[in-house]
Amino acid sequence: MVLDVIVCRTDDGFTAEIPSLKGCECWAHNEDSVLDKTLDLAAFYLNTDIKKFKLDKARSYKSKTVYKLVFNKSES
Repeated sequence: MVLDVIVCRTDDGFTAEIPSLKGCECWAHNEDSVLDKTLDLAAFYLNTDIKKFKLDKARSYKSKTVYKLVFNKSES
């Protein structure tokens, strides 16, 4: 499964969301923290282990970065 993670730089930090998971969005002071929080939340929403996730940077714009969250939920 591949999900988009969208990180936006704001005036006071960073926001991140996974649009295909309703309500999966976070805020933090730096990009690494917002990604960590978002991955924790995604693991909760998907009821899977965060260790199964692989995060790849796909593209960047001025204040927006898109990552691909790759995982296989059915793997043991």
